[in-house]
Amino acid sequence: MEFGRVPQYELAGIDFTLPPDPALTITTLKAAKNNQPLQVHVGCAKWGRKEWVGKIYPLKTKDANFLDEYVKHFDCIELNATFYNVYGPDTISKWKQKADSNPGFKFCPKFTQSISHIRRLKNADDVTTQFYEGILAFGDKLGPLFLQLSDNFTPKSFPELKAYLEHLPKDIPLFVELRHKDWFAIPENSKNVFNLLSRLNIGAVITDASGRRDVVHMNLPTPHAFYHRQ
Repeated sequence: MEFGRVPQYELAGIDFTLPPDPALTITTLKAAKNNQPLQVHVGCAKWGRKEWVGKIYPLKTKDANFLDEYVKHFDCIELNATFYNVYGPDTISKWKQKADSNPGFKFCPKFTQSISHIRRLKNADDVTTQFYEGILAFGDKLGPLFLQLSDNFTPKSFPELKAYLEHLPKDIPLFVELRHKDWFAIPENSKNVFNLLSRLNIGAVITDASGRRDVVHMNLPTPHAFYHRQ
């Protein structure tokens, strides 16, 4: 079952209101500089949606031209493709060129699953280097990176998370998505992980999932939000 999905008949009984801002968020926003205009980017997880042909994409649009059409309607993409494969600079450059028609467009690459789900952040230096070498080809189209941890990545792995994040490059914005319930159900776990992210200037993904309202945590370790609708 897809993470956080519930049967249609359960939707009416779910409280979809957002929780109040935690103390960390209030502190973060108060400390933020207010001399920059608000910027909001909206996009999806992938451009390869055949069901959009004849709706968002023109009729008879070929698969190879989906990205050309996508950038006409959205100004960012989560880029789920990089979760399944590590792409080299040649492929990344071709994607960038297709988005050049939209000056403000940003690619937000998700860390490959070999780092986050298979190696679980341990002994992943080589794959991480390959991942970064590829995405740097996005140049000015590179947005924040997205590290999604599996729902069985528990707070017991906090030392591995801390070690991995501390050794990542600091010049590219990064957001982390936590899914295991114990990150949120146990206050000490929440305090430790969000304080770590704040110290490292790393954002926290806020995931809006119908069946997991705990992941709509509203914690902002940085004055930037990455909102993920599951």
